[in-house]
Amino acid sequence: MRARISGRLTSSARRLWPSLVFVAVLAAIAVDFWNRPQPIGIDFHTYLAAARVGLVQGWSHIYDQGLVTAQQISLAPNQPAQPFLSPPPVAWAAVPLAGLPFEWAYVIWAILTMCAFGAAVVWSATNGLSGRALATVLVVGTVWVLQADYLGQVVLLVAAALLVAWRLLREEHEVAAGLVLVLVVLKPNTAFLVPACLLASARLRTFVTWLLASAAVAALAIATTGIPALVAYAGQLQHPPLGTNALTLEAALGLGWPVALALRLAILGLVLGAAWRLRAVPGLVIVLGLIGSLLITPYIHLADLCLLAAAGWIAWQERAYLSWRLPLATSWFLASPFVDISGLAPRQNRWPLLEIGWLIALGVAGWRASRHSAAGTKSAHWEELNERADHPGFM
Repeated sequence: MRARISGRLTSSARRLWPSLVFVAVLAAIAVDFWNRPQPIGIDFHTYLAAARVGLVQGWSHIYDQGLVTAQQISLAPNQPAQPFLSPPPVAWAAVPLAGLPFEWAYVIWAILTMCAFGAAVVWSATNGLSGRALATVLVVGTVWVLQADYLGQVVLLVAAALLVAWRLLREEHEVAAGLVLVLVVLKPNTAFLVPACLLASARLRTFVTWLLASAAVAALAIATTGIPALVAYAGQLQHPPLGTNALTLEAALGLGWPVALALRLAILGLVLGAAWRLRAVPGLVIVLGLIGSLLITPYIHLADLCLLAAAGWIAWQERAYLSWRLPLATSWFLASPFVDISGLAPRQNRWPLLEIGWLIALGVAGWRASRHSAAGTKSAHWEELNERADHPGFM
């Protein structure tokens, strides 16, 4: 009788704890979301202003920051203005909402981008429905994702595309994965190494598809925006706003540019080499590209680390071992609203250290995979020789 009661209590506890976690995380998300110091939707504010400039003055003027500022003031007089320093497709993406008041446009954008990211987490998962629902809340509930949604950042669509591409690659839909990866052009500085890693891992069809589709988008950007405007855009990127280097190697390690450049080249070599060694696991190849991109780029915001949440989710699914999942859970806790609202969250320039740690772990995994592959090949070679030696006609 006691055993039966104990079993029922254990079963009830197992059913109850996911619900408690779900409610606790949602509460923390709400508190965290509504206590952010930045103006709400400030990045989408810039996208929408650029879209309006393109529709009214022409797409060749979207990098005329005076016109963009005027549109920002018209949209939301109380919002601070900031330059539009995104590729043309970001402004194109905001066009369907350009006729709405800013508040309505932002709410629709924030809901759609968050839903796209959440749906990508669910669709890319490999466990049951309840596990997918809980995982979605946990992944979406990182401060990086919340920051991206709060600001109206387009990077959430990049993160969603990478998760979708991961599932497509698992199912050997390589051309479809290449098409989905075109969304990297929305914010290329955050994931530019992912296609290179796929090429290094011999996913040639995916890479070529991505390359051709991206070239088509680039041709459309040149045709609509014009080369002079794109040259002006490239020049403006040489002087990014303050704070965009707070998450770089220089800020994390206190390096000068020559040493930082050498370290970036070393990271590039490590990432591409590990991508080849881990080529049998496309998810980890994508994770390598993401972490390498975030470490190498000289231009990054805190919201861009929502890609780390996507990378962590992929690694969680691909490496279902305690030795991987315990550090992943610790990383999630550090990036959770619980730590953020407590004021104990790591400073921005500490996050690259976490990225370096995971890059080293992936490099070791690639090295071990290469050793195991070599050992397996050698073993298979000796087995073949032994079989031939036992054959009557051998020698």
